Amino acid sequence: MTTKIRTLFKNRYFNLGLSSLIYILMVIWIGNYWLLLGLAVIFDFYITRKVNWTFWKKRGQKRTVLIEWVDAIVFAVIAALLIRMFLIEAYTIPTSSMEKTLMVGDYLFVSKVSYGPKMPNTPISFPFVHNTLPFSKKAKSYVEWPRWPYKRLAGLGSIKRNDVVVFNFPEGDTVVLQDPNSSYYTLARFYGRDYLWQNFDIVYRPVDKRDNYIKRCVAIPGDTVRVVHGQLYVNGKEQVKIGERQYNYRIITNGGTINPKRFEELGIAKADQNYNPAESEYIIPLTEGMLDRIKDYGNIVKIERMENTDSTRMWQMIFPHNPSYPWTEDNFGPLWIPSKGATVGLNLDNLPLYERIIDVYENNDLAVRNGAIYINGKPSNSYTFKMDYYFMMGDNRHNSADSRFWGFVPEDHVVGKGSFIWLSLDKDRHFPFNIRWKRIFSGIR
Repeated sequence: MTTKIRTLFKNRYFNLGLSSLIYILMVIWIGNYWLLLGLAVIFDFYITRKVNWTFWKKRGQKRTVLIEWVDAIVFAVIAALLIRMFLIEAYTIPTSSMEKTLMVGDYLFVSKVSYGPKMPNTPISFPFVHNTLPFSKKAKSYVEWPRWPYKRLAGLGSIKRNDVVVFNFPEGDTVVLQDPNSSYYTLARFYGRDYLWQNFDIVYRPVDKRDNYIKRCVAIPGDTVRVVHGQLYVNGKEQVKIGERQYNYRIITNGGTINPKRFEELGIAKADQNYNPAESEYIIPLTEGMLDRIKDYGNIVKIERMENTDSTRMWQMIFPHNPSYPWTEDNFGPLWIPSKGATVGLNLDNLPLYERIIDVYENNDLAVRNGAIYINGKPSNSYTFKMDYYFMMGDNRHNSADSRFWGFVPEDHVVGKGSFIWLSLDKDRHFPFNIRWKRIFSGIR
């Protein structure tokens, strides 16, 4: 029996049929039927052998050590690329927007299969880099053509409220190379588009090459969000308590300073220890647990949570960037989150909320003429959405650039779900004391 099985697997026609079946199923899963042209490659590999697919090897000669290494490297690169594209990808946390859930120096894996891996918009690109070539700040790592439309493969589930999600930055379609960490649109509102284009290098990036952000999904399609005095409400209900959520607090002492060891015990980074000696005042981010502990310090006179109530200029920073919506990061909304297939009535009052969706994310020609709204040249008083959208916020509520500032996250921007932390390093300490042992191989909640 074993001999028959071995003989069967040595039969080139059997291998052709098996490989073709697996390949066809993969193409059906991906949904890009142009890939069926690859069957010609499989046929030639097993049957006709017109092309030498191992051209770097000399036929009939013994494999050398060099060839063995080349084979191993090629296999490893291809395997790593496939795993990175379809299964799981490693990320590093560079900012404090998600503390204390995720801390600066956390190394984590992000699951692509949780929501379904997204096919690349730019399939031809330099491996293992994102949008620029190594050792360059300007050279693109990808080729503009061909460009594939949005396609997501079947996943294990869908995005749920409070999931920690990695996504492509929605406002990252246009980037000022000299200031890549700032939103081009925010800079344009303050300085003007003409000034930016005349004085800086501006580039456009497709969806899959925009910078990656990680935030908590606080609202899913169909939800209504509102922030009142810093507290988030979803569909009129207070957000489910997240233990690691933190806000900025103003702490007044009796004239003395707080012992740095206290900050170390609390896990407050040096960059977050903002002290004004003239006022004996600290501005630091605290979770509820940290707040309970710091209240017991003997030299503390007053503690109050900070709240931004000045909306005078905030409309330029806060979504939808319109003076008719005097919102701040602490008092925001109500805002309805669009869902695929839902229809919303349009007028000049609510158009600022959805104009970027209509014009940019869903590629329509949007215009306002003589007080009337035109979509693709036709007068419109309603719009039906083509995609689902999400509202993302950082757990570090006063130190997070999130949906309160730039609005909705389209479904085609979603990359994956934060899975677990495999390494965590404290940038304020030196090896080996910088290793946060308790965070290694910990899940993300």
